[in-house]
Amino acid sequence: MTRVSTYGNYQSALLDLMSAQSRMADAQQKVNTKKNATDLVGFGRGSETVSALMTSQTRIQTFIDTNKTVTARLETQDLAMDRVADASTAARQAIADAIAAGRMDTLMGTLNSLFMEAQDGLNMKHQGKYLFGGGVTDRAPVDLPDIPGQPGASMMAKLAALPDESAAFHNDQLKQSSWLDENVSMDTGFLADAMGSELFAIFRDIQLEHQTTPLDGKMTDAQKVFLTTQMGRFEAAAKGMVELQAANGGMQNRVDRLLESQEARKISIDTILSGKTDANMAEAVTELELAQISLQASAQVVSQLRQVSLLDYLR
Repeated sequence: MTRVSTYGNYQSALLDLMSAQSRMADAQQKVNTKKNATDLVGFGRGSETVSALMTSQTRIQTFIDTNKTVTARLETQDLAMDRVADASTAARQAIADAIAAGRMDTLMGTLNSLFMEAQDGLNMKHQGKYLFGGGVTDRAPVDLPDIPGQPGASMMAKLAALPDESAAFHNDQLKQSSWLDENVSMDTGFLADAMGSELFAIFRDIQLEHQTTPLDGKMTDAQKVFLTTQMGRFEAAAKGMVELQAANGGMQNRVDRLLESQEARKISIDTILSGKTDANMAEAVTELELAQISLQASAQVVSQLRQVSLLDYLR
């Protein structure tokens, strides 16, 4: 006689049902995530390799993000340097035009505007921080105090009121430095005083001369000699700024090459990691379909057990 155990049958069927549910959940997760596992435990013996690849991936991505930030900073620095260089070149041209005309009617007004343009270049910001302040990023590196009793004084007059041109600068000597790769660190910052001291000295000397002998109206021979000398100084200052721009451009090129290399390395690591972690979607879908069939079958068995009775065996 066949022994029939309702409890044993139900227990076996329920275990099969739970196992089918677990397989279906795993298959569904693989299809949804397109990954063989969601944690390192799921990769078994390959977990160490996967962990090492993920670490390398994260490290390279960090360098890529840093280099992109440095690239944006260098581009902004180039724009600022270009503004300062243009101010120096334009100041030289304004003096040349005055000498050619023999008159200085608008010379000081023009030079004051160009001085403010150079000051704006040295005070340029990037992401809300001053570029050329060194470690002092929350205060303008060029800040000229007002002259007591002369609220309407020009910027060049404020400069001339200082003990010397160096007093106009408030940056420290800490240059911006960045790690661009595992073994590559670069000082990518410039300091306002190193960039602008020579140029500010010229503007200051012109203002002091103007306060002694006004540079206005018809030009005298002595004034012509003086202004001719300042033309040469402006030209030298513009050349110095162009050299700084070239150094900045050289750093841009190096960062671009490093960025290109790092992006290529990341693509390579992404490909290798993908081969170890990405699921074969055709297999995953097949597993899901088989798990669904298994679940349906297990559920059908449980349903049929509800209709089983010992009376069927006693008839």
